Amino acid sequence: MHFTLRQLQVFLATAKLENITRAAESLSMSQSAASSALKELESQYDIQLFDRAGKRLKLNELGRILRPKAEALLAQAQEMSTALARHQQPGALKVGATLTIGNYLAVGLMAKYMAEEPSVKVELEVANTKRIVEQVLHFELDLGLIEGELTHSDLEVVEWMDDDLVIFTSPKHPAAQLGTLTDEQLVNLPWIVRETGSGTRQGFERAMHGLLSEINVVLELQHTEAIKRAVEAGLGVGCLSEITLRDAFRRGDLVPLSAPQRDWSRKFYWILHKNKYRSAGVSRWLDICREYAATQTKIAESALSSVE
Repeated sequence: MHFTLRQLQVFLATAKLENITRAAESLSMSQSAASSALKELESQYDIQLFDRAGKRLKLNELGRILRPKAEALLAQAQEMSTALARHQQPGALKVGATLTIGNYLAVGLMAKYMAEEPSVKVELEVANTKRIVEQVLHFELDLGLIEGELTHSDLEVVEWMDDDLVIFTSPKHPAAQLGTLTDEQLVNLPWIVRETGSGTRQGFERAMHGLLSEINVVLELQHTEAIKRAVEAGLGVGCLSEITLRDAFRRGDLVPLSAPQRDWSRKFYWILHKNKYRSAGVSRWLDICREYAATQTKIAESALSSVE
């Protein structure tokens, strides 16, 4: 083996930042040292990994093929380094979560993971489904927790837990008196919804299939809390995950509406790059996710039994 881990670090940093100077800075190296490391890697195998586009270095086809292999090697090396230094297997994690999951579920998962591994660092990126998918694809995150459905040849997409979208409005809005909504009423309501690219918007559009060209969207907002505040102010009706609305329903600030002729159920998923090395930390995080989902299923079954 002729390459070094440092050369792979320079290669990956340059692939991400598309500039050797910024890559060197991110690795706390001089620009000349980073350039030399990259040139040595290419010359040792008589290859070229980048095409130059002005001041940017863009991965060529060979570079794109080798990138996930280099990512996997460095991940394994990092895990070994962590195990040797701390005598423990799980290590630092970079987790992405969509807004509903990130704001209402992920912090609890982080707390459990960090309670088991108090010396490790967990970074949480909260964004919409489209952004989390992009970051997992580019190896910027170890894994993602998302609301939207997707298929991608480079991603492993695994069902995690069930969720339901709920239509809601202010108790002072005229729609609050309707209770159960017909398709005609759904079309005539003023809707306040999440932006395109979010899992919640995808679920809403799937549930409203056949009516989308007719619905009246008065506001598109990027944040769950902003939608709740706008609806609470009487500007229209919204549609969000049930878990984001429990407190507001309990307080009476918002009230649920129903449209049983439409399917409001959906799934949460976790996603991983198929070429990403699955470290002990990632495996433990997924175990914690499974444990949480199992607990929620038991709670739901118990609640259903008590009603029956």
